[in-house]
Amino acid sequence: MKTRDAYQGDKLATIELWERCSLTRPSNDPSQDFDFAYSGPSSAVIVLEIDSAIVGAALVGRGSTYYVGVEPKLQRSGAGRALMTAVEDWLRARGVWKLNLLVRRENGGVVSFYEKLGYSDQGCVALGKRLDDRADRVASH
Repeated sequence: MKTRDAYQGDKLATIELWERCSLTRPSNDPSQDFDFAYSGPSSAVIVLEIDSAIVGAALVGRGSTYYVGVEPKLQRSGAGRALMTAVEDWLRARGVWKLNLLVRRENGGVVSFYEKLGYSDQGCVALGKRLDDRADRVASH
């Protein structure tokens, strides 16, 4: 297993992985999110590879991470831990001292995984507001 920053050519394989991991939602365009993260100096998509195949990916930027997914058949193999270590290292290298991680309520089963990595409930409520044409679809998700 090795991790690296994604290339633009990794976009389709990364989005397909996120879809297999049930991370995409109608209210978010993963293609737009990938491009946005890829184009900025304070954000990236980190991929995890085995034999040149993308088996894990996470979008990271400004102290937060999103779309953290590992190929379903590789979950519980250490791949998720390797991916999150790469995300944390990426942020540390840029002087970021805290990582914020949002987990959707319907994906609550993954919380114990993050707790084993040292993450804890921060006692916060996450609020958001869409500023694009998808604003009307957020309420249902």
